[in-house]
Amino acid sequence: MSEKVYGIDMGTNSIKIYQKSAGVIVHQKNMIAMVKKDEPLALGDEAYSMYEKAPKNISVKKPIVNGVIADFTAMQIMIQLYFRGSRGRKGMEGLNSGGNAEFLIAVPHDITDVEKRAFYDLIASSSLKSRKILLVEKPIADALGAGLNVMDATGRLIVNIGADTTEISLISLGGIVQSRLLKIGGTKFDEAIQQAVKKTHNLVIGMKSAERLKKELASGIREEEERTYEATGRNLITGLPNRVTVTNHLIFDAMSEHMASIIDAIKFILEKTPPELSMDIMHDGVCMTGGSTNIKNLDLLIQQETGLSIMKVEEPELSVAKGLGMIMENPEYERLASTLQESSFQ
Repeated sequence: MSEKVYGIDMGTNSIKIYQKSAGVIVHQKNMIAMVKKDEPLALGDEAYSMYEKAPKNISVKKPIVNGVIADFTAMQIMIQLYFRGSRGRKGMEGLNSGGNAEFLIAVPHDITDVEKRAFYDLIASSSLKSRKILLVEKPIADALGAGLNVMDATGRLIVNIGADTTEISLISLGGIVQSRLLKIGGTKFDEAIQQAVKKTHNLVIGMKSAERLKKELASGIREEEERTYEATGRNLITGLPNRVTVTNHLIFDAMSEHMASIIDAIKFILEKTPPELSMDIMHDGVCMTGGSTNIKNLDLLIQQETGLSIMKVEEPELSVAKGLGMIMENPEYERLASTLQESSFQ
């Protein structure tokens, strides 16, 4: 591969871009603020600061929903702006004028061929000069970035709990043996917290407030000790701003159904696992990645429910991007990336 190679992980919550020999050069919220439908105002963390606060003439969008491209135009504008070094972002300035580049794009495994092709077309139909566009199964890149050896005949079970989705994958010999994609992640947890606070305290809170409550109070297992955190919002009865005290027990109850669904999906994959690979998983346990794995005691919940040991990685939200980097940096992994024609994404 040439030196001008970029790996792109378009997550629901954040976009990560890895440049060969430079590492992760972009890690921003995957949001864009638009004026007049197609005129960009801000992107990334700057756009996120406008979320739930913008006037009607400014639309703050999440281009990726449930792991797939929901707004193709908005996502393509974002990619092009990042690679032009727009709005003071100098890390990739001159890409267009400096010659063609190669792109590795991480795509979820358990989505339709049309949805997978959209990731390819995002770069192919853009103004970027691409010499080659390669696709990488996201669970494979995820496992590599987590430090797992995906090339041998050992079974590896990886659970990526992200913002909108949970992807559970069994990997062996550089391929995916079993996989399941759930439309459950951090956003579902936040929505459940919103509803619980509304029902219990007659308080309407925003998604950012719900996320803060999750970070402060959420736990994978019910805690005996009560912890509290204040939430501010609009009183449903009076219509006036109000502040209430929320407990960790309310947050646990709100999230418990979604956490149970994740556990059920992990057990489903384990039930479908061939016996020889089951032995490997029994020995090595489960690898957890994705930003939502930072929820307190979530690893302990999975351990209790499955009886398997849990491996957590540093910076779990960056494991896919780091895996793309390993593929472009190490010739032995090049076969893990494929062109559209080589893959089954047509």
